[in-house]
Amino acid sequence: MKNTPIILDCDTGVDDTMAIILACVSPEIELVGIGTIWGNVDLDLATQNTLNILAMCGKADVPVAKGATKPINGSHQDFAYFVHGDDGQGNKGMKGKYGKEISLSAAEFIVEQCRKRPGEIELVPVGPLTNLAVALKLEPNLPKLVRGVTIMGGTALTPGNVSPVAEANIWHDPEAADLVFRAPWPITMVGLDVTMKTLLTEKHFEQMRQAGGVAGYMARISEYYTTFNEERSFGKRLATMHDAIAVGIAAGLVKAKVSPNVNVEVDITSGPGRGQTICDLRGIYLDFPAQKNAHCQVPLELEEGFAELFTARICGAGEAAVDIN
Repeated sequence: MKNTPIILDCDTGVDDTMAIILACVSPEIELVGIGTIWGNVDLDLATQNTLNILAMCGKADVPVAKGATKPINGSHQDFAYFVHGDDGQGNKGMKGKYGKEISLSAAEFIVEQCRKRPGEIELVPVGPLTNLAVALKLEPNLPKLVRGVTIMGGTALTPGNVSPVAEANIWHDPEAADLVFRAPWPITMVGLDVTMKTLLTEKHFEQMRQAGGVAGYMARISEYYTTFNEERSFGKRLATMHDAIAVGIAAGLVKAKVSPNVNVEVDITSGPGRGQTICDLRGIYLDFPAQKNAHCQVPLELEEGFAELFTARICGAGEAAVDIN
């Protein structure tokens, strides 16, 4: 099977860590590099967490490029330490600091790599979309240079998680998201419609604890995150795996059972709908007939078994390559 080259773009908290580890241990994926962005945590912390996770997985040679520190329009940032812990790793991250980011910005790195490998690379942003928006401004032909874009963000039929209608990554920078969704590249919007239904249980985490090493670290840092999900979302100990699902879909590790290709707009007003991804799903009654100029796949239902596949991959990651205490 031919590998899928991907560039991740992360605001590295707990679910980003899931995505990075999955990309590192999956033979179907060539991890070309990772851009970092503020979102779950501030940019410096997101960058160091990313470097640490790569070092832990024995992938310290994967380039990490720092990205934007704030939204494209210069407004303030909002963070999610209350979800991911003060260190973005459930308050149980490793004490050491490993690696060093490259000199290019995340947007510059994206443009450089896509110019080198036109039509090959899948961009997988799992945080705010500012870095992609900046990359589009640097290289207006970028949509012709990528294989596609798989976004973790947005929601079509499911309520939002930062407002009644908006998902966090889009809400953090709606203007950047608007630019990204308007660009003429093939997009897959992996939103809350599927990520709030594909969940890790205590059984999965116990398997990780038993495996130890990288998997043990993943289980350890997920305890705080699982408690948040228990208290705020599900009423029991379950954990969302938002960003890992985007990686899985991008690389074909999991497929959508229902995924219409539709037009999507981002609400950039200052009203109560700000940050909403408005998906034209009226065709649901006619089995989604073709829509003019539509270029966004919206998974609404996934095949079963991704949580088990993810757990097996994580448990097979082996011992950490650096001190994770």
